[in-house]
Amino acid sequence: MQGEVFTLSRGSSPLLLSQPHVGLEIPTSIERRLTDAAKARPDTDWHIDRLYRDIAEELDATVVTAKYSRYVIDLNRDPNGVSLYPGQSVTELCPTTLFDDKKLYLDGLEPDEEEIETRRGVFWQPYHDVLAEEIERIKSRHGYVLLYDCHSIRSVLPRFFEGRLPTLNLGTGDGSSLDPALEKSVEEIAAASPHSHALNGRFKGGYITRHYGDPKNKVQALQMELAQANYMLEEAPFTYLPEKAAALQPTLKQILDAMLDFGRRNIVA
Repeated sequence: MQGEVFTLSRGSSPLLLSQPHVGLEIPTSIERRLTDAAKARPDTDWHIDRLYRDIAEELDATVVTAKYSRYVIDLNRDPNGVSLYPGQSVTELCPTTLFDDKKLYLDGLEPDEEEIETRRGVFWQPYHDVLAEEIERIKSRHGYVLLYDCHSIRSVLPRFFEGRLPTLNLGTGDGSSLDPALEKSVEEIAAASPHSHALNGRFKGGYITRHYGDPKNKVQALQMELAQANYMLEEAPFTYLPEKAAALQPTLKQILDAMLDFGRRNIVA
């Protein structure tokens, strides 16, 4: 099933994968105003759809995947522009800088408030409408929803964090979006894996995780922010590395399996 700003692949399990930052499309009216550095789209969550594709099919998950670049509008930001990380450096709802703090737009060509409002209606709202619809559909069928928000980022970004980012960054909004027992289970899997991890470290879960996650109402939500060096080249041409990805995928599947197992054992309609 195709939408104007997303693709939707429906599965029959209670698992819902959101992929808000994998999109590469940018309307010509916007792209012609971008710097050359921005046109390369370096801050994309590259290949996230490919990384999870086989896992999602095996687990019969529903997958919502953005078509448009986060440079058009960031689908994982509060629509009112409220910062999710007060006091820390962040990019805006409609970003004006790259992750390395370089300009995204040519001088004087940044979007004004009217344009931001238009983008919010055209690009941001449809993605969130379909997420909300799929959450309700899955909950109606199973009595609960397991929302997993898929992300990745370069492993070294001094603007946002010191040193090198752990491979697996689990975000639950400091425990607000995921049942404590399930949070403990997925962290134990990460800790036992061959990969470094952090729970609610620099990445605690963005708007999607915090807004939709509601364990008391049987919507469990987890954000996974991956350090890209573990499955791809982090610099242009941003090549996918199948052997590295294959070493990472079993842990990702184990975490998703744990979510499904928790749902079957602990959540009833």
